[in-house]
Amino acid sequence: MSELNVLNPVEEFLRMDRMPHIWCPGCGIGTTVNCFTRALIDSKVNLDKLAIVSGIGCTGRVAGYMRLDSFHTTHGRAIPFATGLKMANPSLDVVVYSGDGDLASIGGNHLIHAARRNVDIKVICVNNLVYSMTGGQASATTPATAITTTSPYGCYEPSFNLPNLAESAGAAYVARWTTFHVRQLARSMAEVLSRHGFCFIEIISPCPTLYQRRNRMGDGLDAMKFYKEHSKVRNGAPTREADLSIGGDIVVGKFVDRERPDYLETMRSQMSRTLGERYVPAGEITCM
Repeated sequence: MSELNVLNPVEEFLRMDRMPHIWCPGCGIGTTVNCFTRALIDSKVNLDKLAIVSGIGCTGRVAGYMRLDSFHTTHGRAIPFATGLKMANPSLDVVVYSGDGDLASIGGNHLIHAARRNVDIKVICVNNLVYSMTGGQASATTPATAITTTSPYGCYEPSFNLPNLAESAGAAYVARWTTFHVRQLARSMAEVLSRHGFCFIEIISPCPTLYQRRNRMGDGLDAMKFYKEHSKVRNGAPTREADLSIGGDIVVGKFVDRERPDYLETMRSQMSRTLGERYVPAGEITCM
C-alpha cells in the first residue's frame, strides 16, 4: 500500500525551516497568511517581482515566514521602507504586512502620508486591538472601556476608525474583514495585488492570550463565533460608520475603490510640466 503524500498548497510560500511559528493557539494571524497565499495563487502575481515588508510585533513576523523577498524593518517604519522600495524600483509589487500597533500607533504618521501621496503599495493591517507582542498594552485602535495592561479599569482614549482614517487621508482602496471572512479576505487581497495606488485592508483578528482573556471574551473559537454573529457586510458603506466598540457590531466589506494618480505619476507629471523637454522619465535614460 503506497503512502499518501498530500502537500498543503500554503507550504510552497512558507519558509518551512522556520516552523513552528511563534503565534499563540487561536491567534488569527496564521489565518490571514493562509488567505494571503491563496491570493498569491489566484492573482498569479509574479513572485520574483513581489516584496513583502513588515515592522515589529506579532504580525511583523509574517515577512520572516514567507518564502518571498522580505524585509523586517524597525518599529513603525514599514511603510516608509516600502515607499523607498517602490520609488527605487517601480516595477516591484510591494506589500506591507503588519499590525495595528506598528502601522496605526507607532507608524500612524507614515500611514496617513502614504495614503495622502497615494504611494502604490498594498498595506495589510492585522488589527487585534492591542500591542500583543509587548504585553497587551492599549493601542490606537483599542475600543473604549476595553481592559488592557495599561488600562486596567477600561480604556478611556478614543480609538481610530482605520478605514475612515485611510479614506480621509486619500487611499485608493479600503476594505475591512475579520478572520472569519476567509473567502472575502482572500478575494480582497487578490484584488489589491492587481490594483493601482495606496490600498489598505484591515483585518480584525483575535488575541486570545491578552485581549480576549482580559475582556472575558473566550478563546479563538469564541472569537470566530462572535465575528460570525456580529459582523455586518456593508460593501460601499460610509467609513465613518465603521467604528468599533467592545461587544458591538463590526461593519465589514469593501468601502472604497477609486481611481487617483499615484505618487510616481503625479511626480512625473509635475516634473514634465516644469521642465518640459529637459525631463526624461525614469527608465528612458540612455547613455550618450
